[in-house]
Amino acid sequence: MPRVRLGSARKRKHKRIIREARGYFGTKSKHFQQAKVAVMKAGMYAWRDRRQRKRDMRRLWITRITAACRMRGTRYSLFMNGLKMAGILLNRKMLSQVAIEDPATFDSLVKSAIKAAAATPAKG
Repeated sequence: MPRVRLGSARKRKHKRIIREARGYFGTKSKHFQQAKVAVMKAGMYAWRDRRQRKRDMRRLWITRITAACRMRGTRYSLFMNGLKMAGILLNRKMLSQVAIEDPATFDSLVKSAIKAAAATPAKG
């Protein structure tokens, strides 16, 4: 049985890694060994940060809603609890959009949330 040499397969693998490392600084884009490490690390960062982005966006939405609630004299937690009691099912992304783009609608949401929170007896 003839011996198989990895010439073409290895070249293809190296070219793929170097192509993925295009734009990296210095030897990370030129030398296979450094490029391989840099591409692997970049992939790990990308995987982590796709999840991190979701957390960051939720924090941003909550911050926007909190600011809008404070302008109307209520707290974020009371507002969210009141919405829940009123049966208004809007997610935080939509609430922050409404707070920015349509303040009149957000005012009515705050009023209905406060009304619903006041109507239900407090647990304790």
